[in-house]
Amino acid sequence: MIDAADFLLDTVFGLFTIATLLRFYLQLTRAPFHNPVSQTVVAVTDFAVRPLRRVIPSWSGLDLSTLVLAFFAQALLQLATLTLHGYPILVATTSVYLALLGLVVIALLRLSVYIFMYAVVIQAVLSWVNPHSPIAPVLECLTRPLLNPLRRRISSASGIDFTPLIVLIGAQLLLMLVVLPITRYLSLML
Repeated sequence: MIDAADFLLDTVFGLFTIATLLRFYLQLTRAPFHNPVSQTVVAVTDFAVRPLRRVIPSWSGLDLSTLVLAFFAQALLQLATLTLHGYPILVATTSVYLALLGLVVIALLRLSVYIFMYAVVIQAVLSWVNPHSPIAPVLECLTRPLLNPLRRRISSASGIDFTPLIVLIGAQLLLMLVVLPITRYLSLML
């Protein structure tokens, strides 16, 4: 029973966090708004983002309300999971709450890395299969900050672009060398 509840919590809050982070990154990279991907992300998150925007305004072009919403969704997921497993969260010490805060931030970083990894993979596959797909402009905007600096330094060999592979290797190393050890350390504090 607990495993099923864990699965449902992780699925619902995880997907909502991914949707809000994706909305944040699509706005940050100025991805086209009139696109099926952008429209779906906005439709899924608008019920929570609109009211929050009244309280948390944008700052320097950053839609902080969606970022705060992603943070709260992950915080609720962490708290609900601990409560489900019988952890006495109401009597926890300050260090436990700080560890929880760290786990939430690391979870957002991990999900962000996955968003960009999948965007790079999907864009690479679509460039071979259907480069004129309706989601191609969104993927181009989303991956441009990662791929373009590398493309300026690394030339393609025989027309093959290796920058997506380099980004994927870098992302995996970030997950293995930074995110995973910090997650383990913070989990031990709970």
